[in-house]
Amino acid sequence: MSVNLEEKIKKENEQLQKSESLLEKTVKKAMNFGRKPKNTQKKTAPKTSRQEMPEEKEAAILKETVKKESSKEESKKKSQPAKRSSNAKKAAGQKTKDQAAPKQTAAKKTPAKSQPTGEKTKSTAKSQTGTRTKKSTSKGARRQPVRIISLGGLGEIGKNVTVYESGSDMFVVDCGLAFPEADMPGVDSVIPDFTYLVKNKDKLRGVVITHGHEDHIGSLPYLLKEVNVPLYGTRLTLGLVEGKLKEHGLLSRAKLNVISPGDMVKMGCMSVEAIRVNHSIPDAVAFAVHTPAGVIVHTGDFKIDYNPIEGEVIDLGRFGELGKQGVLALLQDSTNAEKPGSTPSESKVGESFTTLFARGENKRIIVASFSSNIHRIQQIVDLCDKLGRKVAVSGRSMINVVAKAIELGYLHVPDGLLIDIDAIRRYPDSKVTIITTGSQGEPMSALTRMAGGDHRQVQVTQNDLIIISATPIPGNEKLVGRVVNELLKLGADVVYEKMYEVHVSGHACQDELKLMMNLMRPKFFIPVHGEYKHLRKHANLAISMGIPESNVHISQIGEVMELDGETLKVTGTVPAGQVLVDGLGVGDVGSIVLRDRKHLAEDGLIILVAAIDGNTGALLSGPDIVSRGFVYVREAEDLMNETRRIARKAIEECRAGNIREWGTIKNRLRDDVGSFLFQKTRRSPMILPIIQEIRQ
Repeated sequence: MSVNLEEKIKKENEQLQKSESLLEKTVKKAMNFGRKPKNTQKKTAPKTSRQEMPEEKEAAILKETVKKESSKEESKKKSQPAKRSSNAKKAAGQKTKDQAAPKQTAAKKTPAKSQPTGEKTKSTAKSQTGTRTKKSTSKGARRQPVRIISLGGLGEIGKNVTVYESGSDMFVVDCGLAFPEADMPGVDSVIPDFTYLVKNKDKLRGVVITHGHEDHIGSLPYLLKEVNVPLYGTRLTLGLVEGKLKEHGLLSRAKLNVISPGDMVKMGCMSVEAIRVNHSIPDAVAFAVHTPAGVIVHTGDFKIDYNPIEGEVIDLGRFGELGKQGVLALLQDSTNAEKPGSTPSESKVGESFTTLFARGENKRIIVASFSSNIHRIQQIVDLCDKLGRKVAVSGRSMINVVAKAIELGYLHVPDGLLIDIDAIRRYPDSKVTIITTGSQGEPMSALTRMAGGDHRQVQVTQNDLIIISATPIPGNEKLVGRVVNELLKLGADVVYEKMYEVHVSGHACQDELKLMMNLMRPKFFIPVHGEYKHLRKHANLAISMGIPESNVHISQIGEVMELDGETLKVTGTVPAGQVLVDGLGVGDVGSIVLRDRKHLAEDGLIILVAAIDGNTGALLSGPDIVSRGFVYVREAEDLMNETRRIARKAIEECRAGNIREWGTIKNRLRDDVGSFLFQKTRRSPMILPIIQEIRQ
């Protein structure tokens, strides 16, 4: 009985396996129903016996069922947004991360309607960016490239302008200026060369601004004079931009659009998402640029302040989300890349102010700071309110920024606390605090004029405590030192950054930079915003964090970087450089003019004036000599007489050689007189011959 039972079970198992095999084949056929076979040649259907007919019917029924289910799935897919079916080419039944993402976000937000270029929408990050980002980081998926071009801010401090371009669309992040260097006498500011933007103005969709510092907004009036494009920035940022545009008469035609952290602005085939960051000015944001090639994060200036004076902390959560979804490239602030550790909180300065104000309780207190550092101004105002001190503001930029910050609600000043600078004499010194510009030793700033005794309302005395609450910008150390020396000579008690914690940076140090890299894990890393030493140090830091050296690129101004989702390559250059602004003149001061100015500053000027007979070439009078910045004529009569003799000899030799061309005569005067003066003085003044022709 047991043997028969075993055989029976064995036969039933074999029959079951056959039926399962048949069912498997039938399902596979049903799944391939409607698909084109790889072999396009027609095959004759095999003849089937009557015994196979029941199985055929069963297969047909199953095929029809699968077909119906397949059509249901197909209708569901069609009802979903196109971007969520990125893996349509994969076989049915395979689940990928990209396919799973919509299921996670579908309940949070319905698919967004397409937005016209420049229109901003509120971003719920996952639903709008997750699938798109995953596409960019999939292996072997080269996509429509995006080009990144820096027109400034690389290898220098200031003049930050970055161009993003893809297809027929282009937009700009920031548009700043730089302060003139010591070898630029007479120059007021330095702006980028906008030739490439003007040439491609039809593609330019707008300018997005990270924050309101001069090195990020200062060049906007000069760009808008050439190309009037929409501007996007936070409330305070655009409030400061308004003041600049008003000065240039551009406010009436400017297109200003206020954005907030979380907003998404459409720029053609690209979108720009604003992300909240901390900096030394309120309302600073970073940008996540969503491109066809992937997500590119542009941090702007930032630091991580866990205890900000006002506002919220940096949105590290959003940066982390972007990192999980995949970041193609990270462009990160390099200003403090050389400094280890973390940047102290702005609240540390408040603690130092409390100590110093107690030290100067019987004195008048003058605080010099950046006008844009509203958080620091707020701390001074709060402390003065507590101590019963009145606050006066000095310096044009400080007055403008404070007024705008109060108007927009970013600076809170109690009624009656703020007084006019002309009213400070009505109060005892112990009840007055002056907030002023000039922390960088600028020649025309309020603090510099106080140090020189040229300020109309403020005369520095021994009863003044002066706090310079700023770090000198590279190159300004001597200017600041000179101002400090002059203030000390006047008897004032001067406190500056190295003595107390009266200033903290608004830029991230190494630990903060590494934290951002860890959060986002970018495929490519591009250091920006700094001198070359800062960029190099930042690049090495990225390599130490595990980013392949081949994926770390230090760019140059004007260089075109192209990313396609898989590679980063340099494809060429565009016109770029610096344009000098002198008064109302833009670009009319070039290298030749600067050379002449430096020449005049270093060696002075000699003017030779002579009258020559137009018919004979004979010398009628002179040459007379005028010296400016070379020697004092009355104390160098012998030298001047000898110079006059050399000049007269040169003119007579030209006459003897029958030379009548004025250009040739002037060159001869320059050569002969210049050689003589250099031999005698080892100086080479600029020589300007003036020849007057007289015909009788």
